[in-house]
Amino acid sequence: MSAQCKTGYARGFDAILKRVAARAAIRKLCERELGKLCGGVQKDDRNALECLLTATRGVSAKCNQAISEAGFGAMASSAQAQPGATTESWINELAGLETPLDIDVAALRQQALERVKSKTDGVPLKRPPVAAQLLKLPKLVVEIQFDEDSPIVRPESYRVVGRIADTLYHPALLPYKFLIIGHTVATGKREYNLTLSQRRADAIRDMLVTTFKISPKRLQAIGLGEEQLLDAAHPTATINRQIQVATVGKAL
Repeated sequence: MSAQCKTGYARGFDAILKRVAARAAIRKLCERELGKLCGGVQKDDRNALECLLTATRGVSAKCNQAISEAGFGAMASSAQAQPGATTESWINELAGLETPLDIDVAALRQQALERVKSKTDGVPLKRPPVAAQLLKLPKLVVEIQFDEDSPIVRPESYRVVGRIADTLYHPALLPYKFLIIGHTVATGKREYNLTLSQRRADAIRDMLVTTFKISPKRLQAIGLGEEQLLDAAHPTATINRQIQVATVGKAL
């Protein structure tokens, strides 16, 4: 690891820790506002946060600073996480679920594995989606860089994962649960690609849960390898390596 990479990693990780700490401190620093402005929603994170974000007056500088340091104040801004993407646009893409999907992730994994092992649909261009039901869901396609043949997220993508966390924390999306979907290009062995995509999807889920404190009840992960190409007409295109985040239903 180069000296520049080490420095970037340290700064990025420090920023993540500060943001997590700020989120944990919001309730204490905004206690007066929650009691005075938000009535009986003090114990409901979603309603309390929505109340604070929409309040036009009566929020102290200390509370506003806590909201800003936690990253919630930036949710409505147009700061770029990657070209053409803003937190606001991501929220819009994930909102609007009409029919919740009762998905059995374990069964879907087994279905993908069985298709790979049976060696059917050998030509990527002729391969139908292994999980067509996922195509109808509200979703994001996010570019996250990993180490080669590895589930390790590269430091330059930490900010993008943080933007995903900011998006999922938005009051409009707090009632929902999501599926992290991993993909690969159609090169090499299909079974290896299926396993690698699962490890990468799991890595993003774990990062959102452990580092950004997203509730594990709101997140599942599945790897589809090259069995559901994002660009089926170009099986080796880099877009096929990207991660999807799909809205699947209401959180329990």
